[in-house]
Amino acid sequence: MKRKWAALLGITLAVLPVPAQKVESETGNRRRIVHLQTALNHLTVIEVNEPVTLVAAGSPSFKVEWKENKVFVQPTEADVATNLFIWTASERLNYELEPAGTVDNMNFALDETTQAGQTQAVSPPRPAVLSPTDVLLADRPVKAETAKHAKKRVEVQIRDLYQSEGTLFIRYAARNQGNHTYSIATPKVYALDGAQYPRSLYALENTQLAEPDTARLKVKQETKIPVLDGQLQAWRINPGEETMGVVALRLPANATPTVLRLQFPSDGQGEIAAYLVR
Repeated sequence: MKRKWAALLGITLAVLPVPAQKVESETGNRRRIVHLQTALNHLTVIEVNEPVTLVAAGSPSFKVEWKENKVFVQPTEADVATNLFIWTASERLNYELEPAGTVDNMNFALDETTQAGQTQAVSPPRPAVLSPTDVLLADRPVKAETAKHAKKRVEVQIRDLYQSEGTLFIRYAARNQGNHTYSIATPKVYALDGAQYPRSLYALENTQLAEPDTARLKVKQETKIPVLDGQLQAWRINPGEETMGVVALRLPANATPTVLRLQFPSDGQGEIAAYLVR
């Protein structure tokens, strides 16, 4: 699913005397899910005390943009709820975006304090109200096989996996080690059915396979996996620079390890792909 993002050209916030609109403070904690109330045609602003490095929402029904230490959330449809993640250098923040409601009950702004700023005086955190269906996501670092050959001009490293209610979030970093700007895009994802590898795939679960060892994979067929959502910190990577991205997809139930290929645009001189055993 291709997600359309509109640039925020300018934002003016007028503080209106509406008592029910909420401006609140929270202390960041990756083991808590904060519920946010939103309203159609209105922005909710989340401001943290350090720069935001990446955001990811579970549904395109919410428009999410970020700049420096501020994240702007705006629902585009009624009766839709989803989750939202914000990463900073020191923390991951978790939110449940409630269906768009009335302006009187919306969260107008939320000030978050992450680990980098917890020595500052902040308001005590209010307890999160969790429904029985809320799932606390635990990050799963991805291991990597050691490459035995020269590095590629553009390298993709899969960093972490997050899973909730059948949706898998894959966070990755792409680094341009060449001499020309690389235009990246949300990857296409393929399941390599019946994959065989010189090493046991069971022992390699949650591991990124090294290139060019992936040439030793024997595959019966490829199945394209629909991408639910994708976000990138930057769409163009200059030489020597790196960008972060997240892709969300729903995997079919499988009792055996699955090899996924994340296929990125070519750099003009070769294939750019990352292989994950899941």
